[in-house]
Amino acid sequence: MWTRFTSHLYVRIWLAVVATVVVLTFLVGAAWRLSADPPQLPIREVLVHNAAGEVIGTAQTRPDRKLGEDLEFEVITKDGQSLNLLLPRPKRPPGNPPWMRPPFGFGFGWMLVLVGLAVALGAYPVMRRLTLRLEALQRGVERWGAGDLSARVNADGRDEVAFLAERFNHAAERIETLMESHKSLLANASHELRSPLARIRMGLELMAPTLVASRASGVALPLSSEVGANFPKGGPSENSGAPKYSPALVEEIYRSINELDQLIDEILLASRLDARQADAEPFETVDLTGLAAEECSRVNAELQAELGTGLGIAPSGHSLTVQGSPRLLRRLIRNLLENARRYSHGDVSLELAQIRVGTRQLAVIRVNDRGPGVPAGQRERIFEPFYRLPGASEREGGVGLGLALVKSISLRHGGSVRCEARPGGGASFIVELPAASQKA
Repeated sequence: MWTRFTSHLYVRIWLAVVATVVVLTFLVGAAWRLSADPPQLPIREVLVHNAAGEVIGTAQTRPDRKLGEDLEFEVITKDGQSLNLLLPRPKRPPGNPPWMRPPFGFGFGWMLVLVGLAVALGAYPVMRRLTLRLEALQRGVERWGAGDLSARVNADGRDEVAFLAERFNHAAERIETLMESHKSLLANASHELRSPLARIRMGLELMAPTLVASRASGVALPLSSEVGANFPKGGPSENSGAPKYSPALVEEIYRSINELDQLIDEILLASRLDARQADAEPFETVDLTGLAAEECSRVNAELQAELGTGLGIAPSGHSLTVQGSPRLLRRLIRNLLENARRYSHGDVSLELAQIRVGTRQLAVIRVNDRGPGVPAGQRERIFEPFYRLPGASEREGGVGLGLALVKSISLRHGGSVRCEARPGGGASFIVELPAASQKA
């Protein structure tokens, strides 16, 4: 409790001021006591009477006696006798510490309490007003860091806090402008890239009837932009001198077009996820079991769902649900399965499970393959954009963004992803997402 209370900056400043005043008051009192002249003790006189009541001798204390010494008298009687009288001082009662003696006494204690109270009451509003502005600046920075690039803070005033707030607003505005320009550039670039890709694809589709005729007759087809204009009237059989047509070349062109289209889609999606646009993908309750079944059928992968109640989790039928974006979660599962199918030399399987970690219920997606596996030192780097394992070939497909998108989508849904070695060879990619709460 005390640690939480003193974690605030204004509380620490306030306590520092109060403690400084208290220590200063004690030091002033100590200096006053040490520098003050010793008090002048009064002269004491003693009278000695005989049995008849007559004064037979007198004496006085020494003028240089010290505070706390016993009273001692040297009495000379009228008949010349010398008497030594010693009056011991009474002992002080126990439990009277030095700081309760003058000038540290009851009045000094009250003065110390009143001074400390006055400083505490006077300093608190000043400290609180100063640190309120720092806390407002902190909240603005946290909002901006969470992805709200439009967050700004109040920059009123002429002190250092106002200057810092003004600089932050200026930097946030510049970054927001750059991000907007970046988004606009990606959108325009994707449009401009898709236009020539669409024309190339349309041109290949228009060539399809001629390609089919060429394949049926076994005659070469000239690979020219003027195929239709220069094709001989006698048909493909008369064009025996033309270069040989290769169907694999057209298939390679189609594959390259598809890869470019996929690259554009994934770059745009990655940019939206990095910008954390709040309205980019609305969340809803998603049935992971259904999504996984559909995607497994696409790549001929095995689906295993372990949704039992062995871990004290309420049964939810034959489905596993999470809160998220259906499109993003479908992309996550698809990327994992396509990556496993691309590198696997055997079976590919997807396992669904629900576990409890502390008070949290997690939905677990595990994709297993029998590929070459991932070295331990590369299991973090494979989730970086455009990173490929050493020795990976572009002919195997992929643009290097699939696993990076898996990580971004997992983080956007409050989850995590990791890669582990699969027993018997291969790799396992494990995604953990917060499961949707089950209502009774």
